[in-house]
Amino acid sequence: MARDAKHCPLSPMKNSLLVTAGILLIIQAASCQRVKVVPEVEAYPTESVDLRCQFVDGGNTKLTQVSWIWEPTEGQRDNIAVFHPTYGESFPESPFNGRVRFIQGTLTNPSITITSLKMADAGRYTCEYATYPSGNEQGTTNLVILAKPKNSAFPVIVQASTSGKPVVVAKCEAADGKPAATIKWMGEVGGTENTTSKKGLDGTVTVMGEYLLVPTPEDNGKEVTCMISQRTQDKPQIFPMKLSVEYPPTVSIVGYDNNWYIGRTDAVLTCQATGNPAPTNVTWTAMSGRMPDTVQISANKLIVRKVDEAVNTTFVCEVKNRLGVSKYQVTTAVIEQRKKTAGPSTAGIIGGIIGVVLLLVIVGAVVMLVRKRKQNAENGDGPPKHKPPPPVKTGSSTEMLNKHVTDPVTKELTETQPLSKVYYETSGEPVTVRGHPPIAILWVVIIRSHQKTKKMNVSYCTLVQVVTPRFRLLSAFGCLMNTTRTVSIFTQCCLQSLIYHVYPS
Repeated sequence: MARDAKHCPLSPMKNSLLVTAGILLIIQAASCQRVKVVPEVEAYPTESVDLRCQFVDGGNTKLTQVSWIWEPTEGQRDNIAVFHPTYGESFPESPFNGRVRFIQGTLTNPSITITSLKMADAGRYTCEYATYPSGNEQGTTNLVILAKPKNSAFPVIVQASTSGKPVVVAKCEAADGKPAATIKWMGEVGGTENTTSKKGLDGTVTVMGEYLLVPTPEDNGKEVTCMISQRTQDKPQIFPMKLSVEYPPTVSIVGYDNNWYIGRTDAVLTCQATGNPAPTNVTWTAMSGRMPDTVQISANKLIVRKVDEAVNTTFVCEVKNRLGVSKYQVTTAVIEQRKKTAGPSTAGIIGGIIGVVLLLVIVGAVVMLVRKRKQNAENGDGPPKHKPPPPVKTGSSTEMLNKHVTDPVTKELTETQPLSKVYYETSGEPVTVRGHPPIAILWVVIIRSHQKTKKMNVSYCTLVQVVTPRFRLLSAFGCLMNTTRTVSIFTQCCLQSLIYHVYPS
């Protein structure tokens, strides 16, 4: 029976009741829509805000009174403003006394203005009409009070870790904001981040961010960045910071070159120290006891005015900061005579100079070659593009045999006169550098400077000069590949061939 009752269809009476209830709900919703308000309004503390309300499509509905009701929390309702067409405006006792007023003061448009906003003013504001015959009709606006956070960030001074545990090295805070801000960290030291938040009595939220790592001396001075984003900000606010990691000093001595010979003057040792905080106390001592008379101390420098046997000792530099002390020592061995240090090779210097000269000559030659070809193209000079056909005889051999010549003189001329020949040259071979004194003089200088070591192979140079211009040009560029310290015969020849190619006359 129970199973049958569960699956039993609804009676016609129940169906009609459901339809009637649905119609009533639709009618009520339609009537509620006649009170027009803005669903949500945003404002800031200390500013003013307008809350709009309007009754539309009244028809035969009679408007009796309109009231504004504030709901800061669920279940709490406070009248803050009332308008009656006969009795006028009324402002009951509330937190808005002296800060709320009607804009127009009419039943059809009872909009209000609230001044000197506070964070506690946030909540729901209902514009409620007393009407006849439909009863009360209302519309609700949610007022959101936004608060710009007070953003700040700073590094935390820590000491280099010896335990291997991460500690907070930087902090970032967005205080008293609404809605809550978000904090992100960016850094090159590979730390971790931690974020917490705390809600205030007025509805604001304070967000705190921490950056943690295991600090080392190498982390001192490295940069981390805090970025704070919040709804009221046009763009995220960025705080770059440099970490401050304290550590005891580290020290070293530079300046000793193992060449302290007797009589040397102004030999200097420098004590280099790093630390955080920076070392402020530097002390020099000698392991042999009393500091030699020829030694002068100037801050972190030890200056030996004149080297003698007395400075044949060990010098110690000691530095301090408030975290500790560090020492470093160097032993100076005095020798009788100065050590000779290998200087740069003379041949290498000469080779370098000659290489530079060759490079300049080649560059100048290429430039002149380009200019000359351009001038030839503009003037129309140069060899013909093709050879003309060979000359044709005025008469064939058959004609000569059939022709009867009676004049002995004419016959002799006809038989002995040779055919005229025309020769065309496609290019001219340059054979000299005359007409270009600077290039010739430069060439002579290079050759003369090398005559003391090697003789020029004239036959090879002549061979290079008589080959085709293309081969000579490639040979000239081969000079760049010469890496010997002195000018080789091939280098001389290829350079000369390049000069001949560029300056044919």
